[in-house]
Amino acid sequence: MRVLVVEDDSRLLTQLDTLLQQHSFSVDLADDGQNGLFMLSEHPYDVAVIDIGLPRLDGLSLIQKARQQDVRTPILILTARDRWHEKVQGLDAGADDYLTKPFHNEELLARVKALIRRAAGQVNPVISAGPISLDTVAQQLSVDNTVLELTGYEYRVMEYLMLNPQKIISKTELTEHIYDQDFDLDSNVIEVFIGRLRKKLDPAGSLQPIETRRGRGYRINPNL
Repeated sequence: MRVLVVEDDSRLLTQLDTLLQQHSFSVDLADDGQNGLFMLSEHPYDVAVIDIGLPRLDGLSLIQKARQQDVRTPILILTARDRWHEKVQGLDAGADDYLTKPFHNEELLARVKALIRRAAGQVNPVISAGPISLDTVAQQLSVDNTVLELTGYEYRVMEYLMLNPQKIISKTELTEHIYDQDFDLDSNVIEVFIGRLRKKLDPAGSLQPIETRRGRGYRINPNL
């Protein structure tokens, strides 16, 4: 999953970057509101974490402008303001959730994951397709209750496919959502990850968990 973090405190920005990457997120960073608005408008993110007190363009204005441009990315606002009416202002501007500073890392991660699931129409943190089960909290993939060993990027690919079970996902879309903004979109690395996942999920070749739609992309087999 790809996350945009907009925060002007360089120390906190680095902390959030490290935290999210450690939990298999692809992270883009912006340290002011204008740059954050540009990135949010131009790139596909699964969630954005936005501070309220930003230079050049404050967080509330950033969110309002993004929503006016029909940006539908789920947004978690970070605020040092703990008065209830200021939190309401953030939600009224178009944010989906808020977190007051200082915060616990575990709570931020839980809220980010919940926003991603909600946007995908998934309420349960454990997503299943036949014998395949993906635990988005533990970040584990299992088949018939046997946990598989995955690389970080293999997990990201499978998570995105499982969160969008009815959709055919192109290589470009997968690349945009599992890598940061400067990755080479023409790379064949997605094909490599899909091949590895098929071998791990279905070593006998009987399950066929990931379909290839020629010229269109991939999706989880709806007949599992």
